[in-house]
Amino acid sequence: IVGQAEPRGSVDNVATVDQIVWNSIARPRLYAALLGVFATVAVALAAVGIFGLMAYLVEQRTPEIGIRMALGAPRSGVMSGVLRQSLVLVVSGVVIGLVLAAGLTRYLAGMLFGVTPLDPATFAAASMLFVVVALVATYGPARRATRVDPLVALRAE
Repeated sequence: IVGQAEPRGSVDNVATVDQIVWNSIARPRLYAALLGVFATVAVALAAVGIFGLMAYLVEQRTPEIGIRMALGAPRSGVMSGVLRQSLVLVVSGVVIGLVLAAGLTRYLAGMLFGVTPLDPATFAAASMLFVVVALVATYGPARRATRVDPLVALRAE
């Protein structure tokens, strides 16, 4: 057909529509995949950091926890105290992160497809993800706090 329309013309770069569409979105897909990988690494690093911080704080509070347990504090009370302390830190971090993210969304607006820059569902989902990750990371140190032997903790003081 091309030969009839333009006898001296040539046809090059022949591709199906699917291939053309795939090639046109290849770069945004790569950026999205890289962003997903970096986000996963960031969440893992945040979990490790929160675990380390809470393990350190529990270690620092071992004498206090030992005294509380010697005076009859239930293990659930000790665990909820450690989880509450973590939750306060995490919620303050999430609030600061939401403010910063809201301020930086205008720079990412060109990379967003199907959501608005200040999409409340996305912000809520990301916030809840970080709260859940933090609570899961805090569970180990909180559980360790419930196993503190009051005598050992008091002798360490």
